[in-house]
Amino acid sequence: MQRVNLLGVLLSLMAISSVGCTAAVAAPLPSGYAPIIKPVDFVQGVTNPYYPLKPGATFIYRGVEKGATSWDEHYVTHMTKNILGVTCVVIRDKVWLNGRLVEDTWDWYTQDRHGNVWYFGEATTQLKNGVVLGHVGSWQAGVHGAKPGIIMPAQPRIGQPYRQEYLRGIAEDMALAVNLKRSASVSYGSFHNVLVTREWSPIDPAAAEYKYYAPGVGFVLLTAAGESQELVQITHD
Repeated sequence: MQRVNLLGVLLSLMAISSVGCTAAVAAPLPSGYAPIIKPVDFVQGVTNPYYPLKPGATFIYRGVEKGATSWDEHYVTHMTKNILGVTCVVIRDKVWLNGRLVEDTWDWYTQDRHGNVWYFGEATTQLKNGVVLGHVGSWQAGVHGAKPGIIMPAQPRIGQPYRQEYLRGIAEDMALAVNLKRSASVSYGSFHNVLVTREWSPIDPAAAEYKYYAPGVGFVLLTAAGESQELVQITHD
């Protein structure tokens, strides 16, 4: 998931209530995107080394978003959700800006037998001072034409783009691998053979960002114009 620009969303929703990096170089995939989902092709749990999701783990990130201090907690719950006949792992992602909770999201992931990690949707809520402002960016595979995408390939290939999600005009994130051998140091530790992806959306191509994934750990670092995020801690139930 390429996270919604929270400050932009909050300002937009406030405006509505009062009245009622550079673009990625890869071309978009064909408009006829239609993944075939067969429940028998999926397995229990998510074990891809670049995107491991062990129930009970919480990944904690600290960063900056347009001048605000961000704190992001990804909790891999013990719950599952059945979508299109496929059992998905449920992640709860909570984001704070300057100490205030501004987003509370439930994400749904699963893995196929080849090792690709799929993204089947999210139910997201934006908040201000504890008040719900909206649900911008929410979608679920199979509902209103939404289609799942691959959040992490089993074997990432340099320069090969892939869709991470698809609901026209709402969720169109894409990604491609740009490096498989980087090193990265964050508060949590130093890593080698790190996968670097470039992620963007045709909806807002100027918001491209780079994400770093360490084998055996997962997402450890994000860099983008006006935004950064790094892994600071992993805890377990």
